[in-house]
Amino acid sequence: MSSPSDRPNAPITYRDAGVNIDAGNALVNAIKPLVKATRRPGSDADIGGFGGLFDLKAAGFHDPILVAANDGVGTKLKLAIETGKHDTIGIDLVAMCVNDLIVQGAEPLFFLDYFSCGQLDHRVAENVVAGIAEGCRQAGCALIGGETAEMPGMYRDGDYDLAGFAVGAAERGQLLPRGDITAGDVVLGLAASGDHSNGYSLVRRLVTDSGLNWHTPAPYDRNVNLGDSLLTPTRIYAKSVLTTLKDGSSVKALAHITGGGLIENIPRILPDGLKVKLDATCWQAPPVFTWLKQASGLDDIDFARTFNTGIGMIAIVSPEQVDHVVSLLSGAGEAVLVIGSVLAQQPAEPSQDRVVLQGALRFMA
Repeated sequence: MSSPSDRPNAPITYRDAGVNIDAGNALVNAIKPLVKATRRPGSDADIGGFGGLFDLKAAGFHDPILVAANDGVGTKLKLAIETGKHDTIGIDLVAMCVNDLIVQGAEPLFFLDYFSCGQLDHRVAENVVAGIAEGCRQAGCALIGGETAEMPGMYRDGDYDLAGFAVGAAERGQLLPRGDITAGDVVLGLAASGDHSNGYSLVRRLVTDSGLNWHTPAPYDRNVNLGDSLLTPTRIYAKSVLTTLKDGSSVKALAHITGGGLIENIPRILPDGLKVKLDATCWQAPPVFTWLKQASGLDDIDFARTFNTGIGMIAIVSPEQVDHVVSLLSGAGEAVLVIGSVLAQQPAEPSQDRVVLQGALRFMA
């Protein structure tokens, strides 16, 4: 095929510069059924306009406070690119945003995505958006728009980037954390689906240093290859937790265990003068963490500062509400355990030591 320079005086088109508008339009048409599948009260989930619309009144809100969150999936994205498996990374993208909404007591309402690449691969982009739509379905929110950016020269061949933006709402006066957290309250742990979307820069380093690759059997499960195992999507807690909150369960606070693990995320919801003691013997970390612990050589504290160790979300409740909340969450499909308690922090104690890990972490064989 001739280039513009071979054809004197020929116009230089946008496609000549590396941007295929027709491919972008074809992608929009291909994903419309995926988007429509996420419709919910308040949104008809149509795309193609200059902005997405959402009707809070139709969603059942009377005096709402809007809550917004945006995030990406970190270097877990490199696994999707290098393995060629693109259909679940969109679930992670939604999860990282909507889980941050629900811990503030907000119902996820709608989601927008940003997909950028050097040259648009229709198949890859459609698979990614299919995952995003599935994540929205799991979260009960509508995918009302997004942006697909084709930017030649910005990315290596085959690379792309993702970002997500979610908006939720809660009725005025129902936001979390509540102000009545006190010593003696109980900490509940909700099981993670795996490593979720954090610590993957270390994971990738450990895979390389161990002489493994994404297509070899996982060292902790020979029945699945390592890449597929590590691409297990982040669990979305929105529907189960929202059901629990709407039941008047007296959940005082929730924390999404993301980057920084248990050690860094729990203090974000604690009032001054309080700390949390976690009994590490109360849960067993899934097998992926057994391998990560052995391969990294990290002590328990650093490990719990890097990974979720099998706990993807925590809830703080009063002692008299424990059985009720556990029953609600279990009935909604969550594996939930009592893993600790809230304590008073003494004035002489270092302010950074607000999560005490008692006992040694336990790992599944």
